Amino acid sequence: ERIYKWMNRLDDPDYCWRLRQKLITPSKGLGKLTRLYPMYQYKKAQRRAGATIPLGTKFGGKPDFPHGFYGIFISYGAKLGKGCTIFQHVTIGSNTLAGTKNPGAPVIGDNVYIGAGAKIIGGVHIGSNVRIGANCVVTTDIPDNCTVVLPAPRVIQRTEPMDNTFKNWNDLNCKPYNKK
Repeated sequence: ERIYKWMNRLDDPDYCWRLRQKLITPSKGLGKLTRLYPMYQYKKAQRRAGATIPLGTKFGGKPDFPHGFYGIFISYGAKLGKGCTIFQHVTIGSNTLAGTKNPGAPVIGDNVYIGAGAKIIGGVHIGSNVRIGANCVVTTDIPDNCTVVLPAPRVIQRTEPMDNTFKNWNDLNCKPYNKK
């Protein structure tokens, strides 16, 4: 069991958090050399999980990743408070396009629950004790003690049946754009 845990340590969010903390804490002794292996392991864990959590992201405390780092993207400059729970495939992204309404990176308060697939984009402020439901897209400020959910699904009814058969490149007699 110990060997299994050691081999799968990169899937453990607690191990990855310890690596991150080791990298952002000034090291004593050999300096940059002592950071090489933890940096390699941290980058490898992110690649394995399809995640990006830069060292420049500010956390008020250790967040909870119930499903690991899988698909999580947090942009550089984002700030997260204490006790945040972040589920899989969450994007906390900055908006740096010229002329946008809310440029910058999100600031998220304490004890925020971010459901699977949620997107928080731009220089928005999310208050403390907020719940953001699965697949919500947040682009405006949210006050403390609120819940954010999507509206009910919209059903579009058709009169004739639709063909939902998947067609790959060979079925369409096309060549991929990178081959001649």
